[in-house]
Amino acid sequence: MTYAILDTNFILSCIRKKIDFFNDIKMMGLKIIIPIQVLDEVRRLSMTAKGKFKDEARLALSLMEKNEFKRVDLYMKNVDNGIVKIAEDNRSYIVATLDREIKNKIKNRKLVIRGEKELEIV
Repeated sequence: MTYAILDTNFILSCIRKKIDFFNDIKMMGLKIIIPIQVLDEVRRLSMTAKGKFKDEARLALSLMEKNEFKRVDLYMKNVDNGIVKIAEDNRSYIVATLDREIKNKIKNRKLVIRGEKELEIV
């Protein structure tokens, strides 16, 4: 089974664009991994962000509560560095990110948002 590891900006961008990322990723035949640190970031945003960002974070949390995914601990404070490390250790993982720095650092395949509503593995 192939896994897709999601970062915070990917999740929130999918919410913003009204993409059902849980369903779309499962339809691609992938299992979802969300690091504990990403969950913490989304929780923090749901309490401290303002306006639409707070609403997006709350909706993301609600979706995560309703769907199944694997939780992993990155064992790092810096989430981006943790995702890079786990990707380097697991070359078969697909990294769902919009972060240019992460994309440039890893050799893994990436899951990106194409256009307005389409997820694509590149």
